[in-house]
Amino acid sequence: MNTTPLPALFISHGSPMLALTDTPAHRFLSEFGKALPRPRAILMVSAHWESAGAPAVSLARQPDTIHDFGGFPQALFDIRYPAGGAPEAAEQAAGLLEKAGFAVKRSDTRGLDHGAWVPLKLMYPDADIPVAQIALIRGGTPAEHERMGRALSSLRAQGVLIIGSGSMTHNLHEFRSREVDTPVPAWVSEFAGWMKQRLQDNDYDALLHYRSLAPSGERNHPTEEHLLPLFVAMGAARGGTEGDQPPARAELLHDSYEYGILSMDMVAFS
Repeated sequence: MNTTPLPALFISHGSPMLALTDTPAHRFLSEFGKALPRPRAILMVSAHWESAGAPAVSLARQPDTIHDFGGFPQALFDIRYPAGGAPEAAEQAAGLLEKAGFAVKRSDTRGLDHGAWVPLKLMYPDADIPVAQIALIRGGTPAEHERMGRALSSLRAQGVLIIGSGSMTHNLHEFRSREVDTPVPAWVSEFAGWMKQRLQDNDYDALLHYRSLAPSGERNHPTEEHLLPLFVAMGAARGGTEGDQPPARAELLHDSYEYGILSMDMVAFS
């Protein structure tokens, strides 16, 4: 039965240490899940799963917790997120993507990477909501990923929470310190400020062309995979086909910085 559509979310997941480190973003996510209507399932679009040429969906019934990182404390590797899979919602998503003209790959085994389980561990610590992942298109454009989101939009009225998990800024080549409160350089804060202003203005055309329009766009995202989940969430709230729906309303839920170079913005689209 249809319900009031859930928002579509963009979450900056930052470093895997977000799961353990008491930061403003950690505290926000730890409370945020309690404020949302309870979804029947979650579809996570994470920066850490890309599929060549086409999106992919995971139909795993009991997805593994993937520790896709190295050099962190053992306590992080000890974390498991034992949520059940959401193969029915994932198959629905695959069908909607195919209807929109995407070729879709399916995996019976893909687990939850840290872009998925780190924020979910904070938002839903009981791991009692079924979760499935959807892969980004490797090398795909912001516009292609917004179109992916549009294709998935009807799931929001069926109790499915669509979350894009990435990072508002993400250039690890510029990582200079392991201190979480390292000062933020201007090239990071100016880019994040530009993005937030465009979101508040509903200037989605500018956002789709951020790479050439935003200050230090390429420096903040040498590769695009950590920002592309934003466009999936944006499209999921806009729905329909281009031009036949009003703009989605973006609400900035949280902003903070970690390690100087990671802007930890959280956005709800409705």
